[in-house]
Amino acid sequence: MRILVAVLLLGFGLLPAGQVSAQVQSPEAFLGYELGARFTLHHRVIDYFEHVAANSDRVVIEQYGETYEGRPLITAYVASPKNMAQLDEIRLNNLRRAGIASGASTDANAALVWLSYNVHGNESVGMEASMQTLYALVGPANERITTWLDQTVVVIDPCLNPDGRDRYASWYNRTVGRYPDVQAVAREHSEPWPYGRTNHYLFDLNRDWAWMTQQELQARVPHYNKWMPHVHVDFHEQGVNSPYYFAPAAEPYHEAITPWQREFQEIIGKNHARYFDANGWLYFTAQIFDLLYPGYGDTWPMFNGAIGMTYEQAGSGRAGLGIVTAESDTLTLADRILHHHTTGLSTIEAVAENKDRVLEEFERFFDNKAVGPYGAYILKGLGMSDLGAVVASYLDNQGIQYAFASGAASGRGYNYQTGNDGPVAVEAGDMVLFADQPKSTLLRVLFDPAPVLSDSVTYDVTSWALPYVFGVDGYALLEGERALGRLATQPGPPKAKDPRHSTGLPPYAYIVEWENFEDARFLAALLHKDIKLRYAEKPFTLDGRSFDAGTLIITRTGNQHMGAAFDAHVRSVAAQHNQPLVEALTGYVDAGADFGSGDVPFLDKPAVAMLIGESIGTYSAGEMWHYFDQQLAYPVTLLDSERFSTSALDAFDVLLIPSGRLGSVLSANSLRDLRAWVRAGGRLVVFESAARFFVGKEGFRLSEKPGGASRDSVDHAARRYEDRERDSMGEEVPGAIYQVKLDNSHPLAFGYPDTYHLLKRNDDVYAYFTDTDDWNVGVLPEDGYRSGFVGVQAKAHLRAGTVIGIQEMGRGDVVYFADNPFFRGFWYSGRLFVANAIFLR
Repeated sequence: MRILVAVLLLGFGLLPAGQVSAQVQSPEAFLGYELGARFTLHHRVIDYFEHVAANSDRVVIEQYGETYEGRPLITAYVASPKNMAQLDEIRLNNLRRAGIASGASTDANAALVWLSYNVHGNESVGMEASMQTLYALVGPANERITTWLDQTVVVIDPCLNPDGRDRYASWYNRTVGRYPDVQAVAREHSEPWPYGRTNHYLFDLNRDWAWMTQQELQARVPHYNKWMPHVHVDFHEQGVNSPYYFAPAAEPYHEAITPWQREFQEIIGKNHARYFDANGWLYFTAQIFDLLYPGYGDTWPMFNGAIGMTYEQAGSGRAGLGIVTAESDTLTLADRILHHHTTGLSTIEAVAENKDRVLEEFERFFDNKAVGPYGAYILKGLGMSDLGAVVASYLDNQGIQYAFASGAASGRGYNYQTGNDGPVAVEAGDMVLFADQPKSTLLRVLFDPAPVLSDSVTYDVTSWALPYVFGVDGYALLEGERALGRLATQPGPPKAKDPRHSTGLPPYAYIVEWENFEDARFLAALLHKDIKLRYAEKPFTLDGRSFDAGTLIITRTGNQHMGAAFDAHVRSVAAQHNQPLVEALTGYVDAGADFGSGDVPFLDKPAVAMLIGESIGTYSAGEMWHYFDQQLAYPVTLLDSERFSTSALDAFDVLLIPSGRLGSVLSANSLRDLRAWVRAGGRLVVFESAARFFVGKEGFRLSEKPGGASRDSVDHAARRYEDRERDSMGEEVPGAIYQVKLDNSHPLAFGYPDTYHLLKRNDDVYAYFTDTDDWNVGVLPEDGYRSGFVGVQAKAHLRAGTVIGIQEMGRGDVVYFADNPFFRGFWYSGRLFVANAIFLR
């Protein structure tokens, strides 16, 4: 190892620590141990960054947010004294270059290199390497690095996921003995559930850049947008036996990625190869990690004009301080630090040497507005809805410009609902997004109706268009402003009319329409305030106005316990949730069921539990937990799957089971007791593989659809070994969009139109329920496929079957979801299904 370090030092021209500014301590001196000797906890890394900033004129630190567990999120800016003195002007000039900020540019320019570490907490080398790289950059006697910092500003985020990183490091530090055990079978190489990869809510933060469902990204994305760097590196780890991976990336590349972005990945990769070759380190490029799905820390920056790259070092949660590899070598934490340190400095070097071209091409990226086939995108009817506010907030945080139509116009383009081209009618209140704007490329990617795949072997989801995400009728217009003529637009939505019809008299009831997830959030808040209410099981008409099934009715009767404060409480909750209230002076309707009818049942406040733990998928459990805690804001009791006893269910009305391996959780006796609980009035809601578990189980009527995905259609004689990976994709569904037909007369689909766009990630589709007590609420039609990759065998299977169903069992029922309705927390349009399953029983 000492020999390798010497080669690296000579390659970069680094000087020994003794020649660095005396005020700045090395990480070893500051921490009291050599980097690589143990895992440093997050607060000590922050201490070190603050120490360097306090003692160097090259570094300043900014806290831009905090995690769910209260740990700070910081970036350190490293620059030459000259660039440091004009740091904000460099930032503004860069935004002017992108067309985001106005004003005349000055000569304060530098290439911005952003280094992000430890987005996966148990890919644990990142934070250690960030300290080594920071220390190398502050040495004033190092002429070569000083030259780089004359050309660049380096932004270091030492840990994107502090909660997950400390979860892993704390576990490892208390598990390892005096002498680390390098044998792979040792306990210190078997990290327990839920593992350190994810954040507090068990989300993978490296899939959330485009969606910002998590607090960390809600802080990080606006912070990133304040700078818009030219290069962004996301440091990762992979399996212990893998060589180092760096750019260029693998196919498929999204079509929006420019030739320059491809070229500079090659330039940087070749620069890394020089150092790896000199040290004899193995590496690979252009495999596995593609540039298609926009949620990553390499793709999302790409679509924002940067050169986004993933670097992968061997190690991850298994490696600890050292582990024996398949080649009988010992991979140490010190090795891993050195490799990430090398590529970090090599990246800065390559950017500094190409600074002028980097700035020129960045500006060209943003000059090329209105890229792609469409000139504008239309989201129908958002102007006066609470859903419109949700979409607008999302776009604001992404930095995407939009307006609202104040008149009518027509055009021609792609209809996301039908999947066909045709005429488009724009009406007042529609949200309009013109492609001619600074974030044109990101807009194009997020609205891409059918991403083109240059290779079927993909790493992630292959379709994600925003109209499907939010469940909004949308259109992509072939032309932009010309197609819309002189349509007037305004930055904000038109003002809604006062819907209350207030007469000054105390209303008999308040009415709130059940249209989307924001209404479910409002309902949860009402129940939290102990406000009683009912809902309409059938449509009705009152005072000439029509209301759909699911409409909430908050009657004065039943809320006498609130006395004179009733109206104030209801109106206060409505104001907090931007909910219009219709005031009804009577319960006698024009058509439909009167408010005292049995068709307007009382809405109980359900007690909800969910399984979580070793047998439950980490991501699925976290998404459900986050759904209740942060999205719906409704209490859920988490039951440990390894200690689950059906006797605990007596206290609950609803049990949710996310995707998982239930064989070790539900024995024959447990299933018997579970059936008894359902028959007594409980509601069981199961998702994905948890739903699949109940196929064929006694008392459960879920059954496989005949003709599942099969290799029988493959011509085995023509198969080639080199094509084995692509051949295996025939049964895969990495993430594609299907249109589902809904029975929206059933409470499980209240608030939805008669179709819904599902993000499908498996080939699960079940036989139609045929019992008269069961209901096929969501079914795949013969032609439901919309976009995204689906293997040949899987596509043949994914038709004519049930994906959302409900089985009545005694006084209770079982709800089956073949898929996760709110995948990764961002598939907003599916959130209402789960609220319906909880509340509308």
